[in-house]
Amino acid sequence: MLHLPAFSPGQRIGLYGGSFNPVHKGHVAIAEAALKRLRLDAVWWLVSPQNPLKSQDDTADFAERMEQTQRLVRHPRMVVTDVEQQIGSSCTAEALRGLRHVIDRGRFVWIMGADSFSELHRWYHWQDLPHTLPLCVFDRPGHSLRALASPAALKYTHARIDATDAAQLPGSAPPAWSFITWPLRAESSTALRNHS
Repeated sequence: MLHLPAFSPGQRIGLYGGSFNPVHKGHVAIAEAALKRLRLDAVWWLVSPQNPLKSQDDTADFAERMEQTQRLVRHPRMVVTDVEQQIGSSCTAEALRGLRHVIDRGRFVWIMGADSFSELHRWYHWQDLPHTLPLCVFDRPGHSLRALASPAALKYTHARIDATDAAQLPGSAPPAWSFITWPLRAESSTALRNHS
């Protein structure tokens, strides 16, 4: 039995997955922008126990990352969750399977940065994500061209929704995605790790 944030059927909810290693204000800015641009009722942060594409040696302890994220995320419509750990998932595809019964009850959308979208084709069973949920991709410094020329962008060109209509994403039948350009933030988890 999963312990999930309370929600009502039909609510518009953003799922924001990541290692958050470490979490920073740029992550919060994306979540806040998603709330506004997509007219969401809530954003659920899904802190990943371990990104399979990244070294465990470079990943801080899960409990530490959860605590740091909970301290930084203070918006009343955002909830930091350990759902992926509850499911026991090692990748997003497994997490989505574990959440399928929940996803069917709401109008969910996946929130991600352009850096992650540019590498989506490297994820395990990567096509499960765009075929399960609409995607909202936020531009990140230095990743615009790679993201928009990525295998995922090219495969799902037909499913792209203009950024001006991004509020249609929650509840849209997947595949559907939008690329949001916005005032870019310079924060980077990699840079923070390298300077710590």
